[in-house]
Amino acid sequence: MAEAKATWGVVVVAAGRGTRMGTPESKQYLLLRDKPILVHTLETFQAMDEIAEIALVVGRPDIERCEAFADAYGLHKISSVLEGGGERQHSVRRGLAALGGEVNWVMVHDGVRPFVAPEAVRRCMAKAMATEAAVLAVPVKDTIKQVNEDGVITATPERRSLWAIQTPQAFRRSLLERGLRKAEEDRFVGTDDAMAVERLGVPVSVAEGDYTNIKITTPDDLPYAEFLLASRSRERGTDV
Repeated sequence: MAEAKATWGVVVVAAGRGTRMGTPESKQYLLLRDKPILVHTLETFQAMDEIAEIALVVGRPDIERCEAFADAYGLHKISSVLEGGGERQHSVRRGLAALGGEVNWVMVHDGVRPFVAPEAVRRCMAKAMATEAAVLAVPVKDTIKQVNEDGVITATPERRSLWAIQTPQAFRRSLLERGLRKAEEDRFVGTDDAMAVERLGVPVSVAEGDYTNIKITTPDDLPYAEFLLASRSRERGTDV
């Protein structure tokens, strides 16, 4: 029997408070030029024809303003704005459950990665559809050292085997749901979505991303984010 047509949904996770930013406002709502960081992120997926639906997971106090963002910025693909859980994977599971039944492929993306390129997203989608699960990543540029609790180097991994993992991470929906369900049963909490699938013994492939797909986490990231936004505006011949 032929496989059903691929229908893609995205879970955008933006429930964290982000204490490392050191601002009273959560980092996803800080302004880049005239828009919240989160809105820049959402606009990327809104503009992609391949994306049918977006579930936005945020903190409870932020639900109302995010619903207002959807109206103000024409983000009509946002089908639900819902409260996140205690851990990232709990938030992702809630987001998955909120997506429509016709969605059979999903991506999970950090709300504070506003510069992911549509071309990179499409590479991740294509890799996932070929292999069931894929993540965006970039080769590590620096030499990495493993260090013990005394601050002494214990190993130097081969740099060619090291990749820095980004989002989106893309999966067959049923596979990610199964991985997250198993993680909850085992009381396992991972640091990214792919770990839940890896624990099932399913290989997760890498699609090469871009070094500009930064996660805005600390104050030092903001000037670079402004630079990236200005650079993209010049490339497109538009003012931001």
